[in-house]
Amino acid sequence: MSYVDELLDSYRRFVSLPWQQNLAGPQRVWMAVYPPEHERRLRLHLPAFKEATNEYGHPWTLVDVTTSFERWMADHAYRETYFEEPELLSTALSSFFAHLVHDVRTELSAHSAPDGVVALLGAGAVFGLGESVKVSALLNAVNDAISGRLLVFFPGDHEGSSYRLLDARDGWNYLAIPITPNGSGR
Repeated sequence: MSYVDELLDSYRRFVSLPWQQNLAGPQRVWMAVYPPEHERRLRLHLPAFKEATNEYGHPWTLVDVTTSFERWMADHAYRETYFEEPELLSTALSSFFAHLVHDVRTELSAHSAPDGVVALLGAGAVFGLGESVKVSALLNAVNDAISGRLLVFFPGDHEGSSYRLLDARDGWNYLAIPITPNGSGR
């Protein structure tokens, strides 16, 4: 059985359990942790994650932020200037982050239900965009808008309550519940 198949089995166990409703936003986040090299295989299995969610009576919504930066840049009035002088982009990244937070909050507001799962795909796409654009900051900015569960597909690893995106930087502590095939983060 592949890593992603085992992750899907673990997810099935999580989604089948009764949900506690009086949790804080960060505790409503499930982190499906997987090694970055399994990204494409995980994306192929997204319909199975949706099916497992629906099987236990929960609505499913997928929010894919993989191309959020590209779409933001394509609509930006100063995009040509940023292409000519990329160092100027660092000052505009906080604007992109605000845009990303707005988009995710909008999806959570539109599709989040007390018994629903909103799945966030593309967390790895924000890696390397600068100190102002981090998955940890995104989750902190939207967790008060989660009414059901936010399932974050997280390419990286986890140890205890510390998460490391793409295994490339120091982790951050977060109250999310990790979902891994064996409970160890790998």
